[in-house]
Amino acid sequence: MAVVGGGVVGAACALALARLDLDVTLVDAAAPSPWSAAVPDLRVYAFAPDNAALLETLGVWARVREERLQPYRHMRVWDAAGGGELHFDADALGRRELGWIVEHGLLVDRLWAALPQAGVDVRAPLRVEGLEQDAEGARLRFDDGSRLEARLAIAADGADSALRALSGAEVAAHDYAQRGVVAFVETERPHEETAWQRFLPDGPLAFLPFAGGRASTCSSIVWTLPQARAAEVLALDDEAFSHALTRAFDARLGQARPLSRRVAFPLRRQLTDRYQLGRVLVMGDAAHVVHPLAGQGVNLGLRDVAALRETIAAALARGADWSSPSRLARWARTRKSENAVAAWSFDGINRVFSSDGLRRTLLRGALLGLAGKLPPVTAALWRRAAGS
Repeated sequence: MAVVGGGVVGAACALALARLDLDVTLVDAAAPSPWSAAVPDLRVYAFAPDNAALLETLGVWARVREERLQPYRHMRVWDAAGGGELHFDADALGRRELGWIVEHGLLVDRLWAALPQAGVDVRAPLRVEGLEQDAEGARLRFDDGSRLEARLAIAADGADSALRALSGAEVAAHDYAQRGVVAFVETERPHEETAWQRFLPDGPLAFLPFAGGRASTCSSIVWTLPQARAAEVLALDDEAFSHALTRAFDARLGQARPLSRRVAFPLRRQLTDRYQLGRVLVMGDAAHVVHPLAGQGVNLGLRDVAALRETIAAALARGADWSSPSRLARWARTRKSENAVAAWSFDGINRVFSSDGLRRTLLRGALLGLAGKLPPVTAALWRRAAGS
């Protein structure tokens, strides 16, 4: 088994399959830099309970917990144009928390630390440059001239996946002409263990509670803006940025002051036409890139991993061929369908809420208010986000 890509999804996949006593080699273009508690990673995830359970099974979640992890017990979503508010509450849903805010770098660091103990052969830095395959397996060629044969090769090497391209898969991409501005900020009032999101005509603004700095008042922001406006926001001095951000968030937590540098990343929707191409499987960002407004990108990728792990484990338990094309095709169909539904749902939400058209403006606030007043609807929406 060869896994190409050592991010959260690729490393988790390699670890999950190694825990099933399969021979696994993980290849990545570069080994990750060590995580440091003193330098928070600007890239954070709203981690769902089902994926925390997956990492718990893999023996990694406890190692993440002991470092830095911020639970959130509430989610509040509202529209700048008015109307009602959608509120998710852990107590009402019978949980201690809805999820956790965790740094990308910390997750990767702890996953990589677990790989050698599980028997994963880690090869980095190494780039895949060639692929040949037949009914028996895949043969990979790397930039140092080395080769690797495997019954199955998994492309988990990101949105610009080299292995996906070599396999012949095609992608359909849509540029949102938006950028996500991220930073850490401190607010006058505590974040209340709440993930906040306000929809603005330019795009959503999220404040995610973070366990850094003064934990009760530190948040990670993701501010979706048109490209030109994002460039303007990046160029603001700290005082002007504080004023613009506080106003955009309607001073919900009082004045917000920057604690870190600001960076921005381009936003797009990108879906791969096939998840299985002979002896190559495609997962994570290599298969699906979605709008970050619901914070589901890494969660969807880890659900690819969990589903593959379950598929292979079931075959091994019956003594069946875990790599049979028909078995892998079922995994591919299911994951492609579920990820496409998620991607297009987020696309639709972004289109409706990132608009100042009168009809959409009148409709969206009312919809949020209605959903917030119907507990079964709220519970169903949360179960979907939590992977239940």
